[in-house]
Amino acid sequence: MIPAPPDPALLTLGQLTIRDERAFRHVPLYAPLKARLIRDGARFHISRPGTGWQRALFLNLSFWNAAAPSDILEDASIDADVVAHAAWHHLARAAFPAPAPGQPMSTDALFFGESIASAFDLYLAGRLLRHAPGCGFVKSQIPAMAQVAGDAGTPREEFGALLAAVAEDPARAFEDLRQLLFDAAARLLTCGDAAAAERVFADLAPHRFSMLLHHYELATWVLYARAYGPRAADGQPDHRPDPAIRAADQALRDAPVSLDWLAAQWLGQAPGDGKA
Repeated sequence: MIPAPPDPALLTLGQLTIRDERAFRHVPLYAPLKARLIRDGARFHISRPGTGWQRALFLNLSFWNAAAPSDILEDASIDADVVAHAAWHHLARAAFPAPAPGQPMSTDALFFGESIASAFDLYLAGRLLRHAPGCGFVKSQIPAMAQVAGDAGTPREEFGALLAAVAEDPARAFEDLRQLLFDAAARLLTCGDAAAAERVFADLAPHRFSMLLHHYELATWVLYARAYGPRAADGQPDHRPDPAIRAADQALRDAPVSLDWLAAQWLGQAPGDGKA
């Protein structure tokens, strides 16, 4: 009988090789985000040898767990942007944990953490376009964003102008996209059919980042929330707004620089230390 292969390894960030990290010295929040993962002993699943990045991608998208660490890597290496992404999820879980072991997070909490982690990617694009335009993150992510924007009918010149605006004020771009992603996911979750979802996208079309919506895994967010979100007493999905999350969301909308608010509240940095 052939023995079963061992379970995927669990490694700490200190045991991983971090790719592209040199470029991230221009990102003020990167160091404290990384330090938080190290301090808290965050661990990453390493896929079995020889399975390839497509398998790791499938596992990440299909078995994502919003309430617990679930990042799966192809090997013992990680991109610096994934470090930041994982750190924001870690911080969101710490700020808004599940009500009790085994109980689901509210759908608002799910979308809040994911919108922050995903919008930070655009912030990174803005910072790195100015300070490290030849880095791996820019070379991989900007063409991917351009492809999605082009598919949405955005002319190349218009997309270029949009990137220039993002590079001019990455922190504002972060907050604008964060709001869009949170609002889009919350509204799509309540749609009963494709026609209703189409109306949501039509309503959001005037937003300056609407052409990037499909760059993010909104389908995974919504399907996960439908499958694993909280249930009412009658067993039906409970999509009621979460007051604590809505208060935090409003605080970010009202803050002069939302990343400074997050740095102060979640990383213990004095306002402005992040120099977002």
